[in-house]
Amino acid sequence: FYKFKDLSFFFILLPGLQEVVVVIQSQRNSYHARRSEQRKEEILQQAAEEGKGRPVVVLLHELTEYEGDWSILPALPHLFATYGQLASWFIFVEEETRLRLAALFIMFVFSKEWFLGRGLHDDGASIIHHYAFSEDPSSFTYPDPSAGWAVSKPLLKRLVRLQHESLKSDFTIDLHHEIALYVWEEGNGPKLTAVPEFCSQMRDNCATSFTTFLPDCGEPVPKTDVFVAVKTCHKFHHDRVPVVRATWEKDAGFLEFYSDVSDSSIPTISLGVPNTERGHCGKTFAIMRRFLSGAVPRADWLLIVDDDTLVSLSRLRMLLRCYDSREAVSLGERYGYGLLHKGYSYTTGGGGMVLSRVAVSRLMSSGCSCHSDDAPDDMVIGRCFTSLGVPITHSPLFHQARPDDYSGKLISSQQAISFHKHWNVDPLAVYKHWLKDDLPRDEL
Repeated sequence: FYKFKDLSFFFILLPGLQEVVVVIQSQRNSYHARRSEQRKEEILQQAAEEGKGRPVVVLLHELTEYEGDWSILPALPHLFATYGQLASWFIFVEEETRLRLAALFIMFVFSKEWFLGRGLHDDGASIIHHYAFSEDPSSFTYPDPSAGWAVSKPLLKRLVRLQHESLKSDFTIDLHHEIALYVWEEGNGPKLTAVPEFCSQMRDNCATSFTTFLPDCGEPVPKTDVFVAVKTCHKFHHDRVPVVRATWEKDAGFLEFYSDVSDSSIPTISLGVPNTERGHCGKTFAIMRRFLSGAVPRADWLLIVDDDTLVSLSRLRMLLRCYDSREAVSLGERYGYGLLHKGYSYTTGGGGMVLSRVAVSRLMSSGCSCHSDDAPDDMVIGRCFTSLGVPITHSPLFHQARPDDYSGKLISSQQAISFHKHWNVDPLAVYKHWLKDDLPRDEL
């Protein structure tokens, strides 16, 4: 046993890696499935070289047929039933998180409920966390997804028992914050214990390190491969639209503004759909019909954004090189609705919805439609894709909220693609600080 002066618990050497289950938070999209399979092979090869046992490596998208397993909680009963008799630890990592197995041999005593990771906390009151702990944001920590996180077997057993209880919200918005809340159970369970072995950047004694959420898959797709649709309305023509034009519009190959009225000074295009205060489903479906028609230049990808969304198109084009436009792809920041009860996932509209032409075509030919013009477009599209078996592909580089709504420690390590909302921020400054690339555009 090892005793640390500043800690009130003991460490113990693990008997072997056979007591560890590594869950790679993989996705069904073909690119992500390949990357996670490569990571699995690397882990098993490393284990063979260490000669201290073979961990179980699980690809989350292969665990069951249920697409909502990405939200972790629905997957816990199956994980416990399958591996709970053999494993002492369950470690969850992103597909681009690298494990150094030698550093895993010193772990906490597994007879207790432990929740381990690299701790993040909000810098201020955050809308994406429903303003939880707003009086003292640093009092509650949640795991950095890029560094990985772990739960002991006793904790996993308790979490499975909690499955019958309802969550406070039907929505899954910020997965790792919500997992930390679920584990904590308003003080009945443990808070996250931050340990130095979980790292976002490699240093001595790190068990994990992270590469990037913006992989290098070759030259960015050409500008003309991405058609950009900006949703606006008459009352925002003179404040939000000028921000788009002053920042990221210049990086677009094809871009159109869609409004409730035609305005030749911008110009905007009216799709014959009246403005709605919420939802915009009617307008979005009209945009997708226009994208498939001969009225606009043909492109492989459609990006639909709000007029108060800020975007780095150069980084988006880099990311899109990783994906096959011949597949049905729905890409963005993934949220979920009712996932503990076989609900569905969707790409948040504010952060930007990226759809391949194949995905748009399948959606529009399926008969899925809006029940009203003001239905929530992103949720309707997500429900349609779920019924069609089209996976919602997640990238944390898209953001439904403002930079201030995220942990600074988290987003400062990202190469963000989008942020949403002009509320209480200078959007020009946000774009310049977080999204503008210094390289000439023809080099990106």
